Amino acid sequence: MTLRYTVLASGSTGNSLLVANEQTKVLVDAGLSMKKIEQLMLERDVSGTELDAILITHEHSDHIKGVGALARKYDLPVYANEKTWEALNKQLGEIADEKKKVMEQGELLEFGFGSLKIESYSISHDAADPVGYCFYEGEQKLSLATDLGYVSSKVKEKISDSNALILESNHDIEMLRVGHYPWNIKRRIMGDTGHLSNEAAGEALCEIISERTESVYLAHLSRDHNLMDLAKLTVNNVLEDGGFSAEGRKVKLMDTYFDRPTKWDKLSPES
Repeated sequence: MTLRYTVLASGSTGNSLLVANEQTKVLVDAGLSMKKIEQLMLERDVSGTELDAILITHEHSDHIKGVGALARKYDLPVYANEKTWEALNKQLGEIADEKKKVMEQGELLEFGFGSLKIESYSISHDAADPVGYCFYEGEQKLSLATDLGYVSSKVKEKISDSNALILESNHDIEMLRVGHYPWNIKRRIMGDTGHLSNEAAGEALCEIISERTESVYLAHLSRDHNLMDLAKLTVNNVLEDGGFSAEGRKVKLMDTYFDRPTKWDKLSPES
């Protein structure tokens, strides 16, 4: 089996990730309107009728805006942990009880869809019980870690040695400090339950990436306090300082977009 993935959208205006193998297609978050999510999927030749499930990282609107409508239209199960379901309350609208699936932190599920395995893990963010996800296809591993104020030792342990990572690189610290946000909002963003800066993302990667890590998608960039080129430059500089620019250890830093999907990328089974 081959694991494929595309970041449909990433940023404060909405987030969604599509992960697939030959048997299964799973949507992680749907933080834009149903119509927009459908459009983004069609740009990658996927219809909503092909989806098998939606997974939720946490209850903030930029991650769940289109979940309810998609779940109802395509009769999809929705997975979240118990505290997140409680925090969602009626934000998703009416969803049949049998479609509300509880997936607690640390749980490893095969979903009955074949060889794809998915594990959730706890992260630090100002939500009820936020999680990231790791996806396994054989020996291959894809990890998603966004919306976290810092990368704890437990998170590093969970996402280390991934073949590919989707990691938050939310803001440039100086751009945020001189930006127009009120100080209480800036303090929240820079706090332990806020969002990762470019520097923090680079520092975490120095402890996370391994010889088999091929690519890192920098995600959830602030449209007000970051630029993709700046994020890549900063993270790359931190990686070089950490010794990851030597021959054979160069990791590809990949773009994500708030308004269009990334190209399909894949983790091929090891020979």
